[in-house]
Amino acid sequence: MSSPLLYFRHPSSLEHDPRLLSPDHPDTPERIVAIETAMARVGWLGCEVRDAPAAPEREIELVHTATHVNRIRDLCAAGGGQIDPDTFVGEASYQAALHAVGGACELVRALLRGEARAGFSATRPSGHHAGRDYAMGFCLFNNVAIAAELAIRELGAERVLIIDWDVHHGNGTADIFRRRSDVLFASIHELGLFPGTGEVSDAGAAEGRGYTINVPVPHGSDEETWVSALEYVIIPAALEFGPQLVLISAGFDAHRDDPLAHCLLEPSSFAQMACHVRDMAGMLGVPVGAVLEGGYHPPAVTESLMATVAALSGVGTAESIAPDPFVTSRAAAHIGHYWTL
Repeated sequence: MSSPLLYFRHPSSLEHDPRLLSPDHPDTPERIVAIETAMARVGWLGCEVRDAPAAPEREIELVHTATHVNRIRDLCAAGGGQIDPDTFVGEASYQAALHAVGGACELVRALLRGEARAGFSATRPSGHHAGRDYAMGFCLFNNVAIAAELAIRELGAERVLIIDWDVHHGNGTADIFRRRSDVLFASIHELGLFPGTGEVSDAGAAEGRGYTINVPVPHGSDEETWVSALEYVIIPAALEFGPQLVLISAGFDAHRDDPLAHCLLEPSSFAQMACHVRDMAGMLGVPVGAVLEGGYHPPAVTESLMATVAALSGVGTAESIAPDPFVTSRAAAHIGHYWTL
């Protein structure tokens, strides 16, 4: 497993443009333009670049209902429209969403075949707010959840870890797996931000109780808070869980320049988190795949993504940090009922 990091992309990501119906919408194709321009300038950081295939509908239905898939397809075929106050689609959005799912799924296939130790699928629309029968928060289909389900149902994985470091809680992913013990979902997100879910006390339900980890952080939280939550809460639980695959819902909207949130991360902060996840996966001997979620300041998301890709490729050292005296201890008090922290 010595090949370079895999990088999945597709030009359809540029065709999904909510501004056709909502001119001031923050989720623009410029996010991808900025990322790919910068990545091409530096030789894609040595990644092996592959086209994200279009996922077949049967693959999407591993997670979503056929009714939901049909609803999105038909709305796009009719020229597009508004799904909720924040979520808009045009005629090209359905194909973009198929490739976004396909990139995440093909990444997981390649990782579990042993073609690389790590990879990144940088497509849009994002996915982590989409639930089994709903789209919301700019998300149509839940790319990372579908990829995790594919790994379990068809590719032989028994346990999958999803770490969501988007600044907004991944409510769709949490809902999909909240009653499951074969997927450990762990989220760090800004407290009180859209969609308003992800309380530290929410640990899942039924057989999945303890397999949802939520670490909400206050407005203005910086690298120390985010990295300590990862290092002292999520990683110990993950090591005990013992996944065969690690997936990252890699949103970059906790960056200090993002217009939709209030945290203070830098590109180096995302690199640190990626180094910690990379090293954890190395201890377990399992691959890591990252899937692009949010991030709405194109220069910030570009620099942060590139720092993450470099770290997953092996650049940099994970640095231990002192536990945050409030956030980490509060989270540990809840999560310590289920895992040895």
